[in-house]
Parts: sequence; C-alpha cells; structure tokens
Amino acid sequence: MVGIRADSRFIAMNLINVAIFGASGYSGEELVRRLAQHPRVRIVGLTSRQHAGKKASDLFPWLDPHSPVADLQFISPDAANLTREDVAAVFLALPHGVASEFAVPLLDAGIRVLDLSADFRTRDPQVYREFYQQEHPAKALLSRSVYGLAEIHRDEIRKAELVACPGCYPTGILLPVLPLIRSGLIRADSVIATSMSGVSGAGRKAEISLLFVECNESVRPYSLPLHRHLSEIEQEISLAAGRETKIQFAPHLVPLNRGIVTTIHADGNANEVQISNAYTRAYGSDRFVRLLGTDRFPDVKHVAHSNAIEIAWRVDSRTGKIILMSALDNLVKGAAGQAIQCLNIMQGWEEGIGLS
Repeated sequence: MVGIRADSRFIAMNLINVAIFGASGYSGEELVRRLAQHPRVRIVGLTSRQHAGKKASDLFPWLDPHSPVADLQFISPDAANLTREDVAAVFLALPHGVASEFAVPLLDAGIRVLDLSADFRTRDPQVYREFYQQEHPAKALLSRSVYGLAEIHRDEIRKAELVACPGCYPTGILLPVLPLIRSGLIRADSVIATSMSGVSGAGRKAEISLLFVECNESVRPYSLPLHRHLSEIEQEISLAAGRETKIQFAPHLVPLNRGIVTTIHADGNANEVQISNAYTRAYGSDRFVRLLGTDRFPDVKHVAHSNAIEIAWRVDSRTGKIILMSALDNLVKGAAGQAIQCLNIMQGWEEGIGLS
C-alpha cells in the first residue's frame, strides 16, 4: 500500500509502528523530525491532503536520505489504511473539528490516539460550543480522553487510549500555577496571565496577518477576551481549586519563529521559599521542568528546539503579588514534544526518549 511500510526486522527489534495525520504542518513536521530519530518508533504513515503522493523528503529536505522515512509517501487521510496495518499509535496534528473524524475509527480499531488538536481537551461539550462556536463533533469520546499535561496527569496518561495533548499557551500557564493552587499558596480566581508567542503558533497557513511584513517589528494582542485555549486553562485550574474558576488571559503575537514567554500575577499568602518548596515537591524529579528560582528569568532562547519549560518566580514586597514566569518552545513542549512525551509514558518507556 502506498505510504505504508511493513518490515519484520522492526517488529523483531520491538519497535512500534506509528502514523502522523497532518504531517505537513508545523507540529506535524516537528513530530516527523523527532520520531524519525526515536529508537523505539517506526513511522509507517504520513497523511496530507495537499501533498498526497509526494515523498517525505520532498517536503522535508532536512531528512537523512538514508532514513526509511525519506522515501515514505504522503497519503490522503484515511483511517482504513492504518487499521489494516500493525499501527500502535496515531498522532493527529489536524485542525479542531477535523481530528475527531479520524479518532473514532482509529480507537474502534484498537489504535491509541494522541490528538494535538483541541477536540478532546475540553471535557464539557457546552464549554466547547462556547469557545469554538460549534457543536462538539464526538461527544461520546470526551469521557474517554485524558488531558495530556505530562507532569500533572502522568498516571492517567499511562492507561489512556485517547490523549488530548494540551495547547502551547495552557502548558506555559498551567505548569507554573497548578502546584501553587493545589498547595493553597495562590488564589485561583486571581490569576492574570499574559503570554507572548512566536508566529508558528498560528500554524502553517497563508493569512495576511501572518505575513513577514505584517509580523516583523510588531507586537500585538489578539483573541481577547475569549481565546480558545482559555477553556482548557480554566478547566484544569478549576479541577486543582476544587471549584469553578475563571481567570484573565491575554495572548500576544511577537516576531519570533517559535517560543512562548508568559508572566502571571496572582494573589496569595506565600514567600519565595514556600513557592520553591511547592515546585520542588511537584517537579523535583521531572527532567523537562527547569526551576530557575528567584535569581534568573525564563528566556525562549534557552528552550528553543527543546522539550523543556523554564519556570521562575518572585514575590513583590510592595504589592504582595506573586509573580510567576515561564518560557517554552510552542512546537515542542507546547505541541509535538509533549505528545511524544505522552507516548513514552503510555508505552512505559523513559519519558525523554526521542526528545534529547
């Protein structure tokens, strides 16, 4: 079958076969880049309606020409092509509303699904309708999905068949705030988050507002006051707080290719040592969380092309406000890297495999 490969050598080596739907987008390309080097994974399927029939090396000239992925042909998205093959997991790097179309038959075929869209992040279909202005396309699957914030929901991810990989903004906000909310160090409904994101966060698409001339030497807010990612942010904060909680979130577009930096202000009754202790309890053994403390500031330059997130904090002695800061790569820790981290957890592998 065109676009699908099978080779008994890889089965003998205990590799698992995976496919990537929407592999030609920015997150899809990042998945290809990293999974092609993953020692426990073999890419057997790449889909793209626009590029069906082309070889992977046509779109990704950086691929090693000796890699088996280089000659792999893109196919049109069709779950039936994969359900007839020995595919263990599928990554859906597709727009919201489209991913769910493929999740249903893949799950029915016993294939584990890691969805990078927003289709299964928000558990309440009414909230989904409020933020996405459409009915949820697969409500029956919502109860089966696990929110894939790896450091927070690791135990649930291990057993999951459907992982809803978090958005990039939520990852940069939730990892700093959740340990402090759970420890009672900040008041959940006082959170005000401001984030600045590189242009790749908008996806690989042709829009005038995303052209180089429009974005270069420009910083602008957008999608206020109801950015779509706010739905999953408030969902996870509400779970941590034990009550329904709403927060303020302001995203901004900055002239970077990739990266997100976030600053969060919150009310609380904690000193910097207590905050440090809470983070150490939560993330002390997590290899991808860098706790910078009160001496340094997060910088997208230090996390670009990595699956790391940097977190720093301060307590403003004048106002009493707690200030939290983070930086991550929106295409790695905010998308493809976190999805691979979740796959590693699901398979019982070391979390950093394929992410160095």
